[in-house]
Amino acid sequence: MEKRNETGIKTANRKLIVFNMLSLDGLFSGTNGELDWHHVDEEFNEFAVAQLHSIDILLFGRKTYQLMANYWPTTGAVTDDPIVAGLMNGLPKIIFSKTLNNAEWNNTKLVKDNIEEEIHKLKAQTGKDMIILGSGSIVSALAKTDLIDEYRIIVNPVVLGEGIPLFNQTGRLKLELINTKVFKSGNILLYYKPIK
Repeated sequence: MEKRNETGIKTANRKLIVFNMLSLDGLFSGTNGELDWHHVDEEFNEFAVAQLHSIDILLFGRKTYQLMANYWPTTGAVTDDPIVAGLMNGLPKIIFSKTLNNAEWNNTKLVKDNIEEEIHKLKAQTGKDMIILGSGSIVSALAKTDLIDEYRIIVNPVVLGEGIPLFNQTGRLKLELINTKVFKSGNILLYYKPIK
């Protein structure tokens, strides 16, 4: 997607989107990283496929990357969910990690430093939108910047009672609700953009 600036020169119009699932009490995962409470069904999978078709780069922190890399390339994932597996395995991926030495999942680039600089470069390129999946530490770090253009948060109808919050040490964020989607499962997708 492209737009032109006031001088008529083409400029990139690529958005950085955060997509995550939260419990009703605002938790990102259970205390030990459990995600078994996510409400995922056929309607959710249709949404996930459409969302993956609208982007062309996946961004991860180390923990989420390792979870995804250990699942999506497997025979089980490809058999159970061939469309999503094909997209997850085929799309370019960037992992932000200071501790990993290599990234073996195909189409993956490892970035050890200068996360903000890398995202500025990506946003300056022409292409579809980019999305951060999971990756609470990366989301928390970037929430303090002006780099995130949209938050897509699915609230699941479950209270965990204890666990790990998504927005950890981000400070106050002012957001504007721009859209909603209610799923038959009881999940509610909230679309927000930061108020700058």
